[in-house]
Amino acid sequence: MLRICLVLMYNRDVDPSHQFEELAMIVAKQVADFLTVLRVILAFSYPFIGLTYGADALPLAIWILLTSWVTDALDGPLARRSSRQYHTWIGDNDLGVDMTVSVGLLIYMILSDIVTPLLGVVYILLWGVYFLRFGIPRSMGMLMQAPIYLFFIWVAMTEAPDPGYWLVIYPFLITAITWPRFPNEVVPGFLDGMKQVWGRSSRKVQ
Repeated sequence: MLRICLVLMYNRDVDPSHQFEELAMIVAKQVADFLTVLRVILAFSYPFIGLTYGADALPLAIWILLTSWVTDALDGPLARRSSRQYHTWIGDNDLGVDMTVSVGLLIYMILSDIVTPLLGVVYILLWGVYFLRFGIPRSMGMLMQAPIYLFFIWVAMTEAPDPGYWLVIYPFLITAITWPRFPNEVVPGFLDGMKQVWGRSSRKVQ
């Protein structure tokens, strides 16, 4: 809101159409940050529903994950609408938010007796040790989330197939909507990131 007020105050002589465009870009970035914050709230809702409702809340857990995925798909394009790229703490920590959602989901599965506590805690600790040692490259952050989501999709399809089908449909749907971003950007970016991680890890071990 402060940034919007400053634009209105210090750009009085600017063409109104350009001023409106700049305001629209700022608002888009703020909406993107709001969606990111919403994912944090959704992530922290998982332990609550796990403690309160357990496995009975599986359909709700599925819809929470779908909502998180949709907001994740929206916040990036909204943030990139601005021709004047500016950074916010929320936007710069988008990967951390994504990882928080996956950890929240894992905690829900532990509290609901879907995943054994020992397995869940060991998984979190192993990744925690790795990230403390080598940092959090984007490709490794993505890799850390994958087993949690794949296992949860299997559980959803087995125990609550009606909403669970949407967890299978969504990746194909978003890939089709954003095509060809997945083969042209996501996959090459992940593979390049893995190569860089392997190189850095090898040097640190040596």
